[in-house]
Amino acid sequence: MSELVRAYATRSEVRQVAVVANAPLTPNADRAQQIDASELVLRCNSFILDQPDKPAQQGSRVDVVVFNRGLRATPFSFVDYRDRLYLMVEPGRLHWEPDMRPGWWPADLGLMPVPNREITLALSDALGLPSRDEAVWATTGLMAAWIAAVLFPSAELLLSGFSMLDQPEQKVWRHAWGDTCIVGPEHRLAAEGRLLRSWIDIGRARVLP
Repeated sequence: MSELVRAYATRSEVRQVAVVANAPLTPNADRAQQIDASELVLRCNSFILDQPDKPAQQGSRVDVVVFNRGLRATPFSFVDYRDRLYLMVEPGRLHWEPDMRPGWWPADLGLMPVPNREITLALSDALGLPSRDEAVWATTGLMAAWIAAVLFPSAELLLSGFSMLDQPEQKVWRHAWGDTCIVGPEHRLAAEGRLLRSWIDIGRARVLP
């Protein structure tokens, strides 16, 4: 999977990977510029992109889309899809989720499932989650960050839109797209926040304010 993802970067030597989760962001042209200047940009689920007629906040590039079957598609989800890689995380297949393509998926668009053994369970172990026995697992946003960290161990991770860093107790997601939904009972945001904070503390990742 590493070489496949690398093929979507702007250069083969990936020194910075931007991972943009779905929390609302305030306008910030510098943040947007740093995201777009990264060799690789990952976004997840109901992402949005900057538009020319609005203040810049999170950049306009996306190379890899990390999503799950519960995706709430936005007008940005499938624009220029031939130029993107779509990675589907499916931790629910460890328990009850069927192995099938979502019914709403475009007929001419391929996708690559993210392997549970190498990615999902390894992340669950890092979080201390018993995903092999219980229906608990990481959020798609953290899985995107984990994929970036595992595939590009020497790259700096630029993180944005990860609300669990400051609001680990939240029960409702507020999305940059404008909608809201409950935080699924399968997630443990406090553990996710601690893992991300540990990366920040050792210089492995940097939060774009």
